[in-house]
Amino acid sequence: MHFQSALASPRGHPGILHPYAPRLVAFEYIRGSRPKPHTLIFIGGLSDGLHTVDYLSDLILALQDTEWSVVTPLLSSSYAGWGMSSLAQDIDEMAQCVGYIRDHKKSLYGHGKVVIMGHSTGSQDVMHYISCANPRPRHPILDRDIPEGQYVGATRPSVDGAIMQAPVSDREAALWLSKLGTEYDTPEEIQEVYRKTIQEAQKRTYETGGGDGSTIYDTIVPLATTTRMYYPADTPLSSRRFLSLLSPQSPQRPDEDDLFSSDLPDEHLQTTFGMIRARGVLHGKGKLMVLYSGRDQSVPPWVDKVALLQRWRTILGDETWHRNSTIIPGASHALSDPDQAEPRRILVERVTGYLDDVRTL
Repeated sequence: MHFQSALASPRGHPGILHPYAPRLVAFEYIRGSRPKPHTLIFIGGLSDGLHTVDYLSDLILALQDTEWSVVTPLLSSSYAGWGMSSLAQDIDEMAQCVGYIRDHKKSLYGHGKVVIMGHSTGSQDVMHYISCANPRPRHPILDRDIPEGQYVGATRPSVDGAIMQAPVSDREAALWLSKLGTEYDTPEEIQEVYRKTIQEAQKRTYETGGGDGSTIYDTIVPLATTTRMYYPADTPLSSRRFLSLLSPQSPQRPDEDDLFSSDLPDEHLQTTFGMIRARGVLHGKGKLMVLYSGRDQSVPPWVDKVALLQRWRTILGDETWHRNSTIIPGASHALSDPDQAEPRRILVERVTGYLDDVRTL
């Protein structure tokens, strides 16, 4: 297959803006009049938004003469919103987007396929979407206004496929940073910053307010502290989300965001990878494809990538693990560096091959 890299292509892309939920939109990349009954819904990582992942242009160009369109939804967690959000809120909104796209495409073409693809923390969204209870479990604080046992969030529509690209551990990335130090702090200094910040976040995760003190608010980790950890200076980060990302009780008691750490026990992986087929959100014969970056800057050197993917495959089972899953040689985290033409070619080849398989299911 000829690979046309977007590195040398025009950056503009025509399409349709879809209002899939109140105050939430998704952009569908469409060029020309070819029918597009099938949809690849792309979810970016922390700080991502509309078309902020460079290789997305490569996928759009590769799929423009096929029956597949690419849709990028904006979630409440997009751009600087992730610090106050959660995976639970993400999958509620993803469910609304999947439902909207299915209805929209059905009205135009009849039945079509829907695949969700996540980059980086978007992979955590994908895993959470296909592996947790449906509807999702009730959060004791965030869902406190919903009575115990009552319907929570959206019942997630099924998807025909799922792709995770660069599914990495935020906890292990932070641990690696603390061992290296930063341009501002020695390893010992940044380790002390993490220790004190985790301690304070655990002590004051929430605070109460309102006239009778019944309103519960997230507390915010000081920006002066989060920037020392290389989090964006313009992004408020709640103590709740900070603890979820750092997951200080892992590997024994992983928090919501700690899905891909290399030290998680098999017993925990059974509750994520091991539950995918039982949940039924990944529809019928649908399979999961994992594309791990061989030179991911956020993965510590002690992580054995080959062994990690083999553990995931064993827990998931070959009937649900797609054959195109691989470690892409030389690939950086987002495949955005100038030397990434070949890794991006491999990524596009793997994704388009996967979509061909989904289309024929």
